[in-house]
Amino acid sequence: MNFNGNAEEAFNFYKSVFGGVFTKIIRFKDLSNTEHPLAENEANKIMHIALPIGNSSLMGNDVPEFMGRVNENENRSKIFVSTESREEADKLFNGLSAGGTVEMPIGDSPWGSYFAMFRDKFGIEWMVEFAQI
Repeated sequence: MNFNGNAEEAFNFYKSVFGGVFTKIIRFKDLSNTEHPLAENEANKIMHIALPIGNSSLMGNDVPEFMGRVNENENRSKIFVSTESREEADKLFNGLSAGGTVEMPIGDSPWGSYFAMFRDKFGIEWMVEFAQI
């Protein structure tokens, strides 16, 4: 996921919802050298951050200003999270959708799962589902 300088804020938000510990945080200053000088205002921005969620990981970064801004309202692919219970689906939906825009509130879907679809406050699109087998 690409961010306009707020990747750390976004990932701290995701961590508050999912729990867990970041496996990696690399800042642009960690890779700076004389051949590739770095603008001072870019030094503390995130070059790579990863948060495990289940058997997967969310990964993100800040886009350096010289590359232009990320359009946070562009049509992106949605992140799909399958949960182990309705309660977990509710927790993730309530946490991640706070301050965002809900496209489909959490509830029983026509295809038989417990499902929600929304954009979080950082513009990232999500689908959360519990499908009882």
